Amino acid sequence: MDASTRKRIKFSGILAFLVSAVFLTACGPDNDAGSLTVYSGRSDTLVAPLIERFKEETGIDVQVKYAGTPQLAATLLEEGGNSPADVFYAQDPGGLGAVSALLATLESEVLTMVPQWAVSAQNVWVGVSGRARTVVYNTELLTPADLPNDLTGFADLEWKGRIGWAPTNASFQTMVTAMRSIWGEEKTVQWLKDIQANDPKVYPKNTPIVAAAAAGEIEVGLVNHYYLHRFLAEEGESFGARNFHPSAGGPGAIVMVSGVGILSSSDNKDNGQRFVDFLLSEESQRYFVEETFEYPLAAGIPVADGVTPLSEVNNPDLSSAALSDLEGTQALLREAGVIP
Repeated sequence: MDASTRKRIKFSGILAFLVSAVFLTACGPDNDAGSLTVYSGRSDTLVAPLIERFKEETGIDVQVKYAGTPQLAATLLEEGGNSPADVFYAQDPGGLGAVSALLATLESEVLTMVPQWAVSAQNVWVGVSGRARTVVYNTELLTPADLPNDLTGFADLEWKGRIGWAPTNASFQTMVTAMRSIWGEEKTVQWLKDIQANDPKVYPKNTPIVAAAAAGEIEVGLVNHYYLHRFLAEEGESFGARNFHPSAGGPGAIVMVSGVGILSSSDNKDNGQRFVDFLLSEESQRYFVEETFEYPLAAGIPVADGVTPLSEVNNPDLSSAALSDLEGTQALLREAGVIP
């Protein structure tokens, strides 16, 4: 083999190696994709697998701070422009509304992917999944015919010692915000005091309320719809609780969004936008349907089997702005003696 031939072979090998390297880089996650810090008011049991998929698909180094949505909103307000957070992924509109002044305007394309009621008035956050408020009840002790068609009915003395609620939970507080918008402050405070007088059992969140209803520890509980379906998926149809959607609608039937916004102070807005886009992708929307039993907000994706379609939920006509006053709701809950 002469020198000229050896040079051609060597050059061909180098070229093949370079082509392969470029191909592998293009097909795999970007090792230089940067980072993203997410403050998540959604629990790790619900969304950690989804965030892990995002990391795997993009190569972005994602750091997540998990806590309750009200706590994270308070943290963001305290940190202001010095917050390390790039993205706020909240359980409900109240938390997002509380920090809306800290959020950047989102790209217009993403705002048109969901119903208008799931977008903030300032276009700084967008809903990515929906959760309906509902009443979970014990099926051995009650039937739907025994339940009031509006939350006001639970203020009657006949429900004393039979109710469970989670007043510190973000979704409960959003429901109270809806009460303030629909009923007014005075009626809302009176309802809270009446329920307090009925000696409700207090829980930290929705999951133990559903478990307590099934076990007969309580007869009814005020929760989000999807927690029941997680129990049904694990324990089967013999599970002793079911959901009831108040037929009269009102605050007890509101459909709330979990939503996401990008902090104006973030240096990683492009990665933040990629995260928002990912949550509204078909893959993520199907995850919400199949894994967490929530309502998809992007068009064309059906709800999970057994979940009441949104068309059958008497959701009151409230804008996202009407559900955003978290601070006012917490003040009212303190006034009523419901939270410390």
